[in-house]
Amino acid sequence: MFTSLPDPRLRAGITAVGSMLPDGVLSSDALQEEVARRSGLALPPRLLTQATGIAARRVAGPGVYASTLAAGAARRAMDAAGLTAPDIDLLVFASATRDMVEPATAHIVQAELGTRAHAVDVTNACNSFVNGIDLARSMVMAGRARRALVVTGETPSRAVQYEPADLAELRAGFAGYTFGDAGAAVVVEAVERGGILDVDTETHSEHWEVGGIPGGGSRHPRGDAYTYFRGDGRELRGVFEKVGTAVIDRTLHRAGTDWDGFAKVLVHQVTVPYLERFAELTGVPADKLVVTVPELGNIASATLGVQLDRVFGGLAPGERVLLVGLGGGISIMTMVWEKS
Repeated sequence: MFTSLPDPRLRAGITAVGSMLPDGVLSSDALQEEVARRSGLALPPRLLTQATGIAARRVAGPGVYASTLAAGAARRAMDAAGLTAPDIDLLVFASATRDMVEPATAHIVQAELGTRAHAVDVTNACNSFVNGIDLARSMVMAGRARRALVVTGETPSRAVQYEPADLAELRAGFAGYTFGDAGAAVVVEAVERGGILDVDTETHSEHWEVGGIPGGGSRHPRGDAYTYFRGDGRELRGVFEKVGTAVIDRTLHRAGTDWDGFAKVLVHQVTVPYLERFAELTGVPADKLVVTVPELGNIASATLGVQLDRVFGGLAPGERVLLVGLGGGISIMTMVWEKS
């Protein structure tokens, strides 16, 4: 589903960014050693590192929650924009992770920040953050919000199965061993030029069972076994390859440019081989990518926010960035943003 701004004179854009990484660092080798020790399985040396290209990831320690990382990133974004709590009138917590089923984690973040904004959660796997930005843009464009704060906090490392019963269970949860933790935040408000110029989405919901965390909802409200990530990484990759690059091709066509028209291309990153395959299929030049997966792993919906934070200060007004979200469900999302 493609959506553009209703009036070219009306614009909403990202005016500040922040991110937060937890202090803990866990290497793939150390993770594999711990899994082997606790499960008793004999695993090939450096299996996780070689299969994923992930050397390490950040992990949240005790007392650090999804809301903690989101609030920390939010403070940095607000500081960068020179904003205080009363300046925010919409707070969107947009993440695949949440602190609890109820209430919305947005309220927990809001209590930490001291804002009094309309607070809501948005969740759509690893596309949650981009969906949250799109919602905020729509609210600003509709006059429902003046200045929105979109935040994500991801702690998927807590959904990793450290004690698989056998190799079959290890394979079933293997994608979970790519996970790392992080938080990100953006300020979205009206801008005079640039801003969010184009949004496109494509969903293939018939593949919703390919991967996920089944616990905590009405299907499996209780039981530790359902709190671990389950999914076939190869099947998930195969689905994305089958879907193809249509949504990206449409976005480039509407933008009237090729990859040279973008200063950076931010894409969700699961593993290094996955990212390399994305580049091969789309033709995006390597120097356009902001590569985070080898050092941070798969940080779910925080991926694009962390990448944007790393390049935001180096972008000149008028330069464009393409955000490409890939999420379980299955959904693909693109967003064209021009720095004001």
